Amino acid sequence: MLRVRTSADVEEGQRLWERLWPAECIFDLWPVRAFFAASFSRPPFFIVAEDNHGPAGLLALSWIEEEDCFGCFPGETWHGQTWLEQNRILADSPDAARELLSAVPGPAELRYLRRHSLPLVQENATLDEIGYLLLPGQYDYSFDSYMQQFSGKSRKKLGRELAVLESAGVSYRYDCFSDIDYLFRMNQQSFGEESYFSDARFLEAFENLASWLKANGFLRVTTVIIGGETAAVDIGAVWGRTYTVMAGCTHPEFPGVAKLINFHHMEWACRERLETVDFLCGDFGWKQRFHLTPRSLYKIRLPGLVMSQRNCRNQEDSAGAR
Repeated sequence: MLRVRTSADVEEGQRLWERLWPAECIFDLWPVRAFFAASFSRPPFFIVAEDNHGPAGLLALSWIEEEDCFGCFPGETWHGQTWLEQNRILADSPDAARELLSAVPGPAELRYLRRHSLPLVQENATLDEIGYLLLPGQYDYSFDSYMQQFSGKSRKKLGRELAVLESAGVSYRYDCFSDIDYLFRMNQQSFGEESYFSDARFLEAFENLASWLKANGFLRVTTVIIGGETAAVDIGAVWGRTYTVMAGCTHPEFPGVAKLINFHHMEWACRERLETVDFLCGDFGWKQRFHLTPRSLYKIRLPGLVMSQRNCRNQEDSAGAR
């Protein structure tokens, strides 16, 4: 018989996460989540399903007060959307998954769920957004083979556009940590309130994340220099054989530099024989056209009574047999 209990103890949540959560991408690592948890200070809410052999499922949530709902832990939001991708409903059976969802004591919007979770609770899931990947192995790790996916006309047009930039003198700088500050400033200048980094909480979390990635050898900072000027900066994480491009900025005086830096990422990944380059969700007008592989992520909305922050904390260690 399954037993379901809840906990608002973040230290217990960490122990459960590190014991149960498969580490398949950078977003699966507890420290990555913990930086956003610290900056956003959402009340954590962990739902645990247990049987006679121990934990059989985990649903890691946070209460997002201004949205009056739960979201996937740590509940980092920007314009009402969370940012961290590839979330899970972690359960070893459909029964356990349903028990986890039925134990959510208020409305919830669980976003960016992996397809793995859906056979467990498919009746509740809808398409959320599309993530986009480059899979170098599909092209035998050859960037030239990848470029053959474009029509001859498109390749010529791209070649002319990039040649304009290269005529001014293009060079690259790698892993210069101070370039991240330039990225934050330029991103905010370009997008204003639409920039993630206009939110001081998100900016703080990302600064701490970048420092942690650097300390652990996961950080990759790519800077494009054109004519002596900083034209673009991207920050990403290399974990295992996956390169995740997390954020970037481009200087408006260099049209086309976004294509240049993205092709540079792809060429490098092919040369390094990486398994995946993850460009995350959102097409932004180029990812489909660049023949990236789509990956669907899903969301689940649950109705329920609105639950106050105080009541959320008071739910710790409630238990019941189901």
